[in-house]
Amino acid sequence: MRVLVVEDETKLALAIARGLQGEGFEVDVAEDGERGLRAAIERSYDVILLDLMLPGLDGREVCSRLRQVENWTPILVLTALDGPRSEADLLGVGADDYVTKPFTFPVLLARMRALLRRAGRSADPECRVGDLMLDSRARRCLRGDVEIELTSREFELLDFMARRAGETLSKEAILDNVWDMNFEGDPNLVEVYIRRLRNKIDRPFERDTIATVRGAGYRIQSDE
Repeated sequence: MRVLVVEDETKLALAIARGLQGEGFEVDVAEDGERGLRAAIERSYDVILLDLMLPGLDGREVCSRLRQVENWTPILVLTALDGPRSEADLLGVGADDYVTKPFTFPVLLARMRALLRRAGRSADPECRVGDLMLDSRARRCLRGDVEIELTSREFELLDFMARRAGETLSKEAILDNVWDMNFEGDPNLVEVYIRRLRNKIDRPFERDTIATVRGAGYRIQSDE
């Protein structure tokens, strides 16, 4: 598997590259946003590790431009920022996850592998629940003929649940699969994202696709 590391701190970039190479990954390194963007467009990568504070073109802009050209390579942001607002900002421009500096290599590796697992979860990119359709390759969500705009995290959550339609999924199972097993934040974050999804895929269409199973979790099912 090939990884692109976009990081302007040379020592950190080389340390990450050596660590990943030791784990069997092929690694390319770009030291600024322009080079990182060009490399990501010109070559095929399994995952991109993207520093947020880059000279010239910063990480947010790199991420945004890649998504604009429909490059859906999983992106793990490396950042000194932390907290719900920072997460919302990063995910809003198309990042899939982030790690906060300073981090240890085992944590970085675990988060990266979690992204790779989610990206390769299903050979069939399309998933349907009633008239709700998700395309994991194009990262599109449609209710009938109406396209619904979702953030990366919202899409990951809905895709995870839709591919397990009819199953009751606990908050812990959702966090382990949509975030990762090392998540140490508030489990109620799941409730926040469930509410956002309902406001986008259900309420405007007078549907109840996402059901709450009291004391157990959530279940997605067709209400047609």
